[in-house]
Amino acid sequence: MRLKNLAATSVAAMMLAGALVTTAPAAADEINFGIISTESTQNLREQWEPFLAAMEEQTGHKVNPFFASDYAGVIEGMRFKKVDVAWYGNKSAMEAIDRADGEIFAQTVDVTGNPGYWSLLLVPADSPIDSLDDVLACNKSLDFGIGDPNSTSGFLVPTTFIFAANGINPKDCFKTVRSANHETNAMAVANKQVDVATNNTENMAKIKENNPEAYAKIKEIWRSPLIPSDPIVWRKDLDAELKADIYHFIMTYGRNGSPEEIAEARKILAALQWAPFVPSSNAQLYPIRQMELNKEMMKVEADERLSAEEKKQRMTEIEADLAAVEQQEAALPRK
Repeated sequence: MRLKNLAATSVAAMMLAGALVTTAPAAADEINFGIISTESTQNLREQWEPFLAAMEEQTGHKVNPFFASDYAGVIEGMRFKKVDVAWYGNKSAMEAIDRADGEIFAQTVDVTGNPGYWSLLLVPADSPIDSLDDVLACNKSLDFGIGDPNSTSGFLVPTTFIFAANGINPKDCFKTVRSANHETNAMAVANKQVDVATNNTENMAKIKENNPEAYAKIKEIWRSPLIPSDPIVWRKDLDAELKADIYHFIMTYGRNGSPEEIAEARKILAALQWAPFVPSSNAQLYPIRQMELNKEMMKVEADERLSAEEKKQRMTEIEADLAAVEQQEAALPRK
């Protein structure tokens, strides 16, 4: 089922995000590029600098990277016009569209050719935990690491397919629940600081390449249904000429140029676990919106604080939202 109020960030989190947003609005000839905090800023900066340098050179616009300590910081940055274009996960893109006047115009493509990526549950390699059933024993003996509240693979997908689907509140299931980015959760598992944590296949590919020793200390015990590849989002109110410059770069990078230039661009994209981008739109979020609404429906059904009449009213609202999304998805052209 569905719902238009999509996991809103708490007031405290929004205030924190606002405090972190320090980049000034971009000048007319500059682009502020937002990067969600899937891992440490230092690692992200190293991975993204070559791509952003190429963007600056080929568009002729100064490109400023924008980092925040959580996903909400980038969403709020776009809302207050301090971020012009950003890489988001699907859920954070949904928030940017609903709250920050964002619009999807491109989609990442997995470097290995996968049509998307998968959310994971990880445990230490020598852990006696071997399955989701072991995790859902819910005897409050395990320390659990979950992702950023605006993360698709770290939060929305496991919350939907593991906890909401089984009528379980993580806080009632585990000894402790802590929220962190993908890299931090993976390292916490490798170092046995948590017993189980969420992650995704893209981040684990980076860890396998950059930290094989830590990777060897981790095992996967659960994999989600396929998640659509990440979107690239810009503010709808950006200058049309600036949009045209950004779009041309994104769509031609790794495709146009001499063989040497194409090889270099694809090497830079591969460091981000990507192949050249493809066009996209807000329609790629229909499955994510459906997931969010189904999760909300299960949450309402399990809420003992609501009266039967309140549940009925809320379920009717969610079902209407769900039907609207399904109708929009059904209207899409089919190949």
